[in-house]
Amino acid sequence: MIGPSSGKAGYKAIILPDGRVEGWLGGACATPTVVRHALEALRDGQARALVMGDGPHRPGVERVPMACDSEGAMEVFVEPHLPPPHLMVVGESPMTGTLQALAGELGWRAELLSGVEGIGKAGEGSYVVIATQGHYDEPALEEALATPASYIGLVASGKRAASVLAWLREAGVSEESLARVSAPAGIDLGSTAHEEIAVSVLAELVSFKASEAGARTVEVALPDQAVDPVCGMLVDVATAGFVSRHAGEEVYFCAAGCRRAFESDPSAYQAPA
Repeated sequence: MIGPSSGKAGYKAIILPDGRVEGWLGGACATPTVVRHALEALRDGQARALVMGDGPHRPGVERVPMACDSEGAMEVFVEPHLPPPHLMVVGESPMTGTLQALAGELGWRAELLSGVEGIGKAGEGSYVVIATQGHYDEPALEEALATPASYIGLVASGKRAASVLAWLREAGVSEESLARVSAPAGIDLGSTAHEEIAVSVLAELVSFKASEAGARTVEVALPDQAVDPVCGMLVDVATAGFVSRHAGEEVYFCAAGCRRAFESDPSAYQAPA
């Protein structure tokens, strides 16, 4: 923090996906802008640093105008905290138990399923690994393809994987759906033991998680915001305390001073569309 500010060094806040704030971010000028950047961080998974006001400019730090009557500047670091991957391992073997345990060591939410029941609960952020040793590969994979799971893998030999996919194709599953399946799942390590296969599958999952396709995001509700035409700050439309009408449109302001300046000479400012 630089100079007087309602936000002090070390202050923290949690911004929930619906825009609610738990903690303290600062005054009326700072909060809507920080909330907007926090929600965007949850949506794209990228952290960002902000300087609000007349703070120092540094590469990689976004400058945000802050022209409220209060003095000072704020530096804010916005870091998204995303839910861990959800791994569903289907089947009973030394490999499946090892894979569940290894994923748990990474902090992932890993569960072991002994049948097709429960596969349908897979969501967009779920990873489903089918490893039934041929007992019910086809129905398990068919059930997984009916979900929006972001990763679906089949642990099998190349010959067995081709046979399962051919069965599903004959059952009417589209090529587009079959393209979602990683088969055989895992990195090819040659002839390995069950536990080593678990390592190869986990390595592929970690690589997928780091890819663009596996990027973890959160569905957020971005608030309806407008730009104060005087100072350029973001203003929450729903809670704006300073509103004016110009050319038949409502114009929103972060503070009384901005509204007064605009109303004294609207032509001097370009009202946002």
